[in-house]
Amino acid sequence: MRVMGIDPGLTRCGVGVVEGRPGAPGRMIAVDVVRTDPEAPLADRLLALDEGLRRHIESHRPETVAVERVFSQHNVASVIGTAQASGVALLAAARAGLPTATYTPSEAKAAICGNGTADKRQVTAMVTRILRLSEAPRPADAADALAIAICHLWRGGMKARLAAADGSRTPPPRKGGPR
Repeated sequence: MRVMGIDPGLTRCGVGVVEGRPGAPGRMIAVDVVRTDPEAPLADRLLALDEGLRRHIESHRPETVAVERVFSQHNVASVIGTAQASGVALLAAARAGLPTATYTPSEAKAAICGNGTADKRQVTAMVTRILRLSEAPRPADAADALAIAICHLWRGGMKARLAAADGSRTPPPRKGGPR
């Protein structure tokens, strides 16, 4: 399975693409950070983010997209920007007909490090080790995007099977858009 992980941000949006299967280390296909000008009007920044994500989707052809879920912070302005970037990421995936999943930072940290309170340094070290990279992905947004992709690679299939088994959730949308 090929998964695109996205660490949403309005100024820096991490994008990581991994390929593999549950229980296996996986292989990094690509890692990047889509950047927008903090001085540009909001609409222009959202458009630039959408265009950057669309280029990555077209270039790397993921089968699914996993996005870090927005979590509450004390800095409301930061939360709003992150939420807007998250919406753009989910929209870009939906436009391409790709199923999506969201994970909280603690879910990704637990999947990667075995500890939901791991710090960024630990996450980066584990991503580097899991993907057998010669050097750590930089900046932290890039490593976080790879962590989200690995989290989905390892947990996403199981989550979908469990949800389908208990009938509590509608199956993910098929390619071609929502049902």
